[in-house]
Amino acid sequence: MTVLEDSIPKTKIVLDFVIVGAGLGGVTAAICLRLAGHNVKLLEQAAELGEIGAGIQIPPPSVKIIKTIGCLDTLLKHSMIPENFKIFRWEDGKQISEQNLVPYTEENYNSMYLHVHRADYHKVLVERAKEVGVDMILNTHINNVDFENNTVTASNGKSYTGDVVIGYDGIKSKLRSAVLGREDLPYDTGDLAYRALIKVEDMKKHAELAPFYETANINFWWGPDKHIVVYLLQGGKTCNVVILSPDTLPKDVAVQGADKEEIAAIFEDWDPRLKTLFSLIQETGKWRLQNSRELPVWTPKRGNFIILGDASHATLPYLASGASQALEDAAVLAGLFSRIEHKSQIRDLLSVCESLRKWRTTQVVQGSTECRNIFHLHDGQEQVKRDKKLAINPPAIGCPNRWADPKFQEFLWGYEAFAEAERGWNEYKTGESPKYSFGGLYEDAKL
Repeated sequence: MTVLEDSIPKTKIVLDFVIVGAGLGGVTAAICLRLAGHNVKLLEQAAELGEIGAGIQIPPPSVKIIKTIGCLDTLLKHSMIPENFKIFRWEDGKQISEQNLVPYTEENYNSMYLHVHRADYHKVLVERAKEVGVDMILNTHINNVDFENNTVTASNGKSYTGDVVIGYDGIKSKLRSAVLGREDLPYDTGDLAYRALIKVEDMKKHAELAPFYETANINFWWGPDKHIVVYLLQGGKTCNVVILSPDTLPKDVAVQGADKEEIAAIFEDWDPRLKTLFSLIQETGKWRLQNSRELPVWTPKRGNFIILGDASHATLPYLASGASQALEDAAVLAGLFSRIEHKSQIRDLLSVCESLRKWRTTQVVQGSTECRNIFHLHDGQEQVKRDKKLAINPPAIGCPNRWADPKFQEFLWGYEAFAEAERGWNEYKTGESPKYSFGGLYEDAKL
């Protein structure tokens, strides 16, 4: 595997890192820190490593990170490379917006956009983590945090101490509550997600579905109160279907089985092609979408701790960038600590990481929430206004298709995590405050 060594310099001082949580972000952080020369213990509460769910989109900034850490060649064996974003009107399937991806992302961002099954994605990262010497410890549920001694203790009584402890323990993060000094539970957003996989061989029996399997695109249908995303996985053998709609789950139920008849009834009046598509679903379920409030800090007042990924900035999935933010966190953190010169700099670098990442992730979280308002408009004056903006060619700033908005697109896809770490380090060494070059990103899109 090719690793871009100059993006992750070798550290002058070796530190011991403890990472809590072995999801996509935690595993990536472990790889990055090992490549920088540090020691890493990766703690995971599950008995086996793996990811649930189905498809996941990987935008250009994450692809660059994956390439840098030596995983891209392997990941491409499991991935699809979509050619376009296509957005359709809910009722009749008329296309109302498009954004090219191939060759656009390569030409403009020197990267690509990928689709992959989440389990395949995670497996590639885990195998790379093993290659570079990450110490993975499973069946480890953290239930106590000691900031004074940089120690976390598991329910089995074992304690783990590091020079730095990183919380990548997800939306229900134990470390988040510890950092804040109070219980901080996720809240219900009012939406849920249906997820289903369909065999493309079944789709090929229906000519009207050809546009959705003959070419690898990301297909959206926007409509009243909900939207649908459809794209290919696993070499074009599988079609991934994600539906975001109002939450109908019982109060204390976060995940529940569903059936295709339920979905068909919800979308009875939508694009007739969807009725055919949904009839091919063999198994589906629905997940309540939860979120966390924006946090005042990611680091405590004492101890060398930081929370990253969903633990610090969980987001709705409307920009398909939640996991990407977790990977960016990992790259920036590792990029900073690859340059550390003395242990006395640890707390400073954690603060620099928070400063560099907090502004960006806030924009993504707010932008994702605003997308729900854009995608789910009822037909009427606001919807007509939105669709007129979508029709402007070339897209203008404030385009409701956020992936086509030239300003927001550059913000979302033009990010260079390792370069950001280098900038942050240089500013830290010269005593400068972090500088940001974008503003009002989600305000532009309000209708």
